[in-house]
Amino acid sequence: MSLLQYEQFMENLRAKLHLRNPRVVNVVSELYGMTIFIFMGIGIVSQYILSYEKMNTWIQINIGWGFALALSVLICSKTSGGHLNPAVSFLFLTQKMLSFPDFILYTIVQTLGAFIGAGLSYFVYYDQVVHYAGDLRHIYGPKATAGLFCSFPAPHLSNFRCFVDQVAGTALLTTFISGIIDKRNGIPNYLHSLLFGITLMTIGTAYGMNLGYPINPARDLGPRIFASFIYGTEVFAYHGYYFWIPVVAPFFGAVLGSWLYHLIVGFQIQEAKRVIVLERPTELQQLE
Repeated sequence: MSLLQYEQFMENLRAKLHLRNPRVVNVVSELYGMTIFIFMGIGIVSQYILSYEKMNTWIQINIGWGFALALSVLICSKTSGGHLNPAVSFLFLTQKMLSFPDFILYTIVQTLGAFIGAGLSYFVYYDQVVHYAGDLRHIYGPKATAGLFCSFPAPHLSNFRCFVDQVAGTALLTTFISGIIDKRNGIPNYLHSLLFGITLMTIGTAYGMNLGYPINPARDLGPRIFASFIYGTEVFAYHGYYFWIPVVAPFFGAVLGSWLYHLIVGFQIQEAKRVIVLERPTELQQLE
């Protein structure tokens, strides 16, 4: 098959399989992007833990998650925009960039995508999990593997501090997201996804100690639901029912970070003055 024939074949397929409803396209894109994002992210953590911390380091985890986000956002950038985070979608809802029905749909499919991504990662690394922990399925302590999927705070951390952690981390995320997409800053669109990834990477290196920086309700809840099939309901009851904190707190942080950026910086940026050059009328040129 020649290159021309291949291109024609793909165009014919595209015409037949192209989805006509933009909302359906966006929802499917969020599901797809989130699945890939979590599949890669949990794979990174699994390689770190299941190799007894020999095949990855903490900084590699941060870099890996950052690039996983950048690439996942990139492939959805021309459809849904690649939110991949209910807190980000909620922020856009408050800024009239997303409708309420779309916010609900995005949140559902983002959580479902995270669930599927966790399941796929577990399927790929199942033999390694068994080799590492045998029949043990612990949430915390030696040979614990539940941390592959979602966050579990150490016993000395209070739930209040966990809430603060998630608000602060998500606020940092949306501060930079807002600055990156602010047209007055003049950052080219093709750099957005890369800068989002660098932002996540930087947050991880600064504030990953407490909880591993989930800062994404779907990223924590979807894999936690999957983990409950393996570890039981303790994944929800652990640490005084901590599980709701990374689900709820990021919504507060998302709004806080973005609106602080706009109030302090975004709304204060002066627009470049445009110089309009009017061409002389043809009639005047002819008279001259």
